[in-house]
Amino acid sequence: MTQTAHHPALPLLKDKFPGVGLRAGEFRGMVTLLVPREHLIEVARFLRDEPRLKFDMLVDLLTIDYLGYPGATDRFGVVYLLASTSLNHRLTLKVMLQPNGEAAPTSPIRDEEAIAKGDPGLKVPSVYPIWPAADWLEREQYDLMGILFTGHPDLRRLMTWNGFGSHPLRKNYPVRGLGEREDYKVVTRDSA
Repeated sequence: MTQTAHHPALPLLKDKFPGVGLRAGEFRGMVTLLVPREHLIEVARFLRDEPRLKFDMLVDLLTIDYLGYPGATDRFGVVYLLASTSLNHRLTLKVMLQPNGEAAPTSPIRDEEAIAKGDPGLKVPSVYPIWPAADWLEREQYDLMGILFTGHPDLRRLMTWNGFGSHPLRKNYPVRGLGEREDYKVVTRDSA
């Protein structure tokens, strides 16, 4: 038995973007809208600016690695959890990404070169101009998962160092690391 997703935003989005190919699903009362990467900004801006929706808050931004997931056709899903503080609505947006390469640990690349030399399949437009809360959330996903947010004003790593060369939350990253612990310089009280 198929179930139709119900959300106040869905009819408005269907009318506004008839040929975009938005897909909606519902699980336990939570509605997720699958948005093509090239339409993310216009859909997000509409959700924020439409007076009947007012999705004024980006609650969280995360990435799911579907490596080894049964039936998955894309490797990564970038998930945006949205809230309308005045209307008390919630909505999840998801953009699916498929890397052009293997998406395995790589040689060190500087943050400054990441956007220019990075995998085009992992590039998604930044929602920072729409929801400024995306600033550090996008930086975290770039650092730990390797998602490249084009148009981000300051895309650099948060938790690893510039030139680290890999993304530790990907499923194909070795559990014991790539030798970082062994090569990391120990700073003692006397040497600091």
